[in-house]
Amino acid sequence: MWGDIAISFLLAFIISFMTTPGTMKLAHKLGALDIPKDDRRMHNNIMPKLGGLAVIAGFVISIIYLLFVMTIEGSVDIFGPEQYFTKLLGILIGIVVIGITGLLDDIKTLKPWQKLIGQLLAAIIVVAFGVKIDVINFSKISIDLKNWISIITTIIWIVGITNAINLMDGLDGMASGISSIYFLTITIVAFILNRIGGLDIILSVIMLGSTLGFLVYNFPPATIFMGDTGSNFLGFMIAVISLLGFKVTTFTSLIIPFAILALPIFDTLVSILRRLIKGQGIAEPDREHFHHQLLKMRFSPKVSVLIIYLINILFAS
Repeated sequence: MWGDIAISFLLAFIISFMTTPGTMKLAHKLGALDIPKDDRRMHNNIMPKLGGLAVIAGFVISIIYLLFVMTIEGSVDIFGPEQYFTKLLGILIGIVVIGITGLLDDIKTLKPWQKLIGQLLAAIIVVAFGVKIDVINFSKISIDLKNWISIITTIIWIVGITNAINLMDGLDGMASGISSIYFLTITIVAFILNRIGGLDIILSVIMLGSTLGFLVYNFPPATIFMGDTGSNFLGFMIAVISLLGFKVTTFTSLIIPFAILALPIFDTLVSILRRLIKGQGIAEPDREHFHHQLLKMRFSPKVSVLIIYLINILFAS
């Protein structure tokens, strides 16, 4: 089993790594470019921003390969009681929706409410295919959620985590690096608990390979951005994987994203409070985020993102 998963990890890495240069050319053809227009930008050059397509390609091709091989070998029954096939089908359809939404935003710049519609639709599709929060376990206490509460809670969870990753993509390699830390954390926990065949573990390992393949180009100084196509996809997958996770410790699986995303969540909350105190709109951009503070302390972009990685590794630990 681990051999098949290791191969799928390498396949995802290779495909993501090899297709990223192609997305650079595609971004220039489609006009999906990040053009610096103000002093908030962390770069001075025009940057292509369709790198997320490479991450999606690495994931999709690798998951198809792995499920084909594992079904042939009989090492996992995707039609079995875990409903792998049904849930995975819903996730793949959700990826199509979230990917198209991000792609349109990278090319045409959608309005916030338009992006929200795409995120909500992707979340609703996943829920309709059986991925949702039914029970939350606190040690020996189990809380069963009513169907409508379960649906609403799950949708809010998916949309919230998706936007958390999207908002933190403000420095080269930050969103892709923090997401990689998350996927690695899930894989390590799975190894400790000997949960080899879980769908959440399979998805985490493949996502780790695909994200790292792109990070080679995205680590500062970046030659390409993942854009909304990538950040929405990563956030969507982090949210979904947490919902698929450890049934006997469901509360723990929901806490993991909060722990690893503690820094960007805290940064977002402080930003909202700061703007309210100044009488500004909560969505109004500024140069007061945590990574901006690191840059003001004369840390280079590369050192700044490494400090953020370290903080997130400590939270993951």
